[in-house]
Amino acid sequence: MIMSKTEYKNYCRKVYTSVFDKMMEEQVKQTKNSTLISNKKLNEFEVVAQKEAIKQAIIRGLESFPHVNAGLIWRAIYETHIHHKSGIDNSEIIHKVISADQSWKKSSGHAFEEMVKLLASAALVESNIEIILQRDLSTLIKANEINNEPRDISWLKEQIAGDVFDLYAVVKVKDKKYCFGCIQCKTSIRDRVTRDREPSLRAMQSYFWSVAIVLDGDFLKLKKFKEMVNGGTSTQHANGWHGMYVFTKEEMGERIFHTNVEFEIFKQHAIEAANMWLSQRQWFNEDWKPSIFEID
Repeated sequence: MIMSKTEYKNYCRKVYTSVFDKMMEEQVKQTKNSTLISNKKLNEFEVVAQKEAIKQAIIRGLESFPHVNAGLIWRAIYETHIHHKSGIDNSEIIHKVISADQSWKKSSGHAFEEMVKLLASAALVESNIEIILQRDLSTLIKANEINNEPRDISWLKEQIAGDVFDLYAVVKVKDKKYCFGCIQCKTSIRDRVTRDREPSLRAMQSYFWSVAIVLDGDFLKLKKFKEMVNGGTSTQHANGWHGMYVFTKEEMGERIFHTNVEFEIFKQHAIEAANMWLSQRQWFNEDWKPSIFEID
């Protein structure tokens, strides 16, 4: 299918702007005295609105343009964010662009995490599995609502303190919740593969399901990065993750899987991993492999 750049870019810009404006309006209306809102509070409102605008733009963009590379859609949203944040005041344009880029980095990562949580949890809604943010896990642990063994709880607290993983997978059994999986969410991890791989290895060695969800898998075109994910070579003996789920359609295989907004493969693998973790955790190490299958 031939798709003009203008079409998907205009669509992403329209969604971003609409969601941003709506979120700002709602937050102002909820303020007791909307005529006396401080600049600090407005900045807080702006961060919330930016994050929601990015999240909704990427979800709707991927849904509306499934044949466009996910990385291009993400870039279109980035350009929209920069333009929206920077404005066109000539005397301050450079400073504003830098500020816009910094705000993008801060907001986009969180937006992508929340998008994955939303879509993955929706895919798993009929199962007993839930995907939660790091702060949600912290809240559950503090409330004694995670029923893992003390050794697990101690390890999970260390991961939270170190801000190591972005999301966690929780399974519910007879009204008790257990954390069985650690998830890294990255728009691209080309420059951080080695750094992100190490905590994943430690998670698998601690008998947790460890996976990564990546928007732009362009880095996987290089053999060394594939080997860092899949393992099985003289230089990279161990696989870095149980699975990596990528939105862009790079070459798949072994432990690299293409995903879309429906999260079909991720759903199946999460259910398999939870069942294995609950029934044979002593064998649930880095060697565990999920079933391999493709989606259209």
